[in-house]
Amino acid sequence: MKKRPHKWNSHHPIYLQLMNELIGGILDRRYPEGEMLPSVRQLAEIYDVNPLTAAKAYKELARDGLIETLRGEGLVVKPSARATLLKTERAKFLKEEWPELHKRLTRLELDLKTLYSE
Repeated sequence: MKKRPHKWNSHHPIYLQLMNELIGGILDRRYPEGEMLPSVRQLAEIYDVNPLTAAKAYKELARDGLIETLRGEGLVVKPSARATLLKTERAKFLKEEWPELHKRLTRLELDLKTLYSE
């Protein structure tokens, strides 16, 4: 079990930041659909957080329909979780991050061709 050193910021609850780490892991396929996730204790150890924090992150992911508990086995990433996340994360990016990024690119007179060539 490999530790993932992480600097948590003080502006957001750690469980939300951990949730985002797990979402990134699903999107990056580090946690593939249908595969077992680390136990709460393992996750807490990997990210050096309190087990209650790890449990809360998992609870929120389950509430969002991204993971499920298999009786006697543990937690798994639900089929279609990645597709669901791609859809919601893209929409979130376009609504929350892209307008500011676009404004900055325009201000700096950068276009996509320039960005691709560098």
